[in-house]
Amino acid sequence: KLIREKKFAEAVEVARQQIQSGANIIDIGFDDGMLDAVACMKTFLNLIGTEPDISTIPFMLDSSNWEVLLEGMKCVQGKGIVNSITLKDGEEKFLQQARTVNRLGFAMVVMAFDEKGQAADLSEKVRICKRAYELLIMNGIPPEDIIFDPNVLAIGTGIDDHNPYGINFINSLAQIKAACPYAQTSGGISNISFSFRGNNVVRSAMNSIFLYHAIKSGLDMGIVNAGMIEIYAKIEPELLKRIED
Repeated sequence: KLIREKKFAEAVEVARQQIQSGANIIDIGFDDGMLDAVACMKTFLNLIGTEPDISTIPFMLDSSNWEVLLEGMKCVQGKGIVNSITLKDGEEKFLQQARTVNRLGFAMVVMAFDEKGQAADLSEKVRICKRAYELLIMNGIPPEDIIFDPNVLAIGTGIDDHNPYGINFINSLAQIKAACPYAQTSGGISNISFSFRGNNVVRSAMNSIFLYHAIKSGLDMGIVNAGMIEIYAKIEPELLKRIED
């Protein structure tokens, strides 16, 4: 909203607030139909790159547009993370992008998404990540620079097929890490509660509980609003039980 209103200075303060709330990485994304995402990424990165208390932590460049990611990689000093690349357009394009990301000194988030679509089932999440890992390793990408995102998908939608999406994500983490040594895992945590948008009490508790159980299963990082995560032990007991169920 701030970027749409050309309020870049105020947007810089949002980044600063996330760090003060405990963020270890700043996720930066401008994918919006109203924005020139390439120009916004360049402008914003150049601004926060001059802020000592912001630029001391890694930047994650978040876009589904390769040109936006490429522009962002030109602006970041030190080691950052690209989020994301996928196999959805085939192996050749995937490897071409991975080599560029690696050459420019970035780690890469790889979504569990291939030519068949986005992985929702446990077996598909593991299959796609293992396939991507083997391709990347064979092409010289360091395994410690690979971060798999097995897709956090919304539950509570009213569609029965969506009910296992949360547990599928959690159960995929250990299997992916066992099959892909030294790779890490990530996820967009707030997607789990998207069906409850507008109800911040439930959403905040859902996100916090989901994150708690995902970490126990091997999640290395999650995209969250660092100021909106509750302490697991302090969540109201009945709400905790219903969400866990």
